[in-house]
Amino acid sequence: MSTTVAPTTLRWVAAPSDSTAEFSEKTFWGLRTVTGRFDRLEGSYVARDGAGEIELTIDAATVDTGSRMRDKHLRSEDFFDVEEHPTLRFRSTTVTETAAGVLHVNGELEAAGRAVPLSFDARIREIGHELEIEATTTVDQRRLGMSSGMLGMIRPPATLHVRARLHESTTEETDVRA
Repeated sequence: MSTTVAPTTLRWVAAPSDSTAEFSEKTFWGLRTVTGRFDRLEGSYVARDGAGEIELTIDAATVDTGSRMRDKHLRSEDFFDVEEHPTLRFRSTTVTETAAGVLHVNGELEAAGRAVPLSFDARIREIGHELEIEATTTVDQRRLGMSSGMLGMIRPPATLHVRARLHESTTEETDVRA
């Protein structure tokens, strides 16, 4: 009689107060960099024996660059169109551990009603009884239908940086896409 061992599956959920989603963008013909952040996000990571799934949902209306006028424009139809598309969402298609503490992630970013593929490496580390996942990637916002501003003042690509502190989920749910 043979014994089969079930794969190990752990689900981790982001602690919103200890997680950040930030961006930076060249503007004014590359002479200045605008930085911003989103104040509300949710996310999860499901780990399965060297592979897994990552999902991140960001409240687009919480964009904050430190300028009320600019933030209002970013919420408009020219950029995030928060009235029609209130969230930005990233869903992985594959997550593979490539080295100790490094995940290679492929997936799709949805924003403003469009989607673009993304591929990047993320660092993952244990901190006590929690995990921290940190990743930086770039995206050409024009592929999401977002404008480049008056006179082409906003230079693609935008740099996206996410750091999420996660705790192990106590629910029985293990499929992040359910």
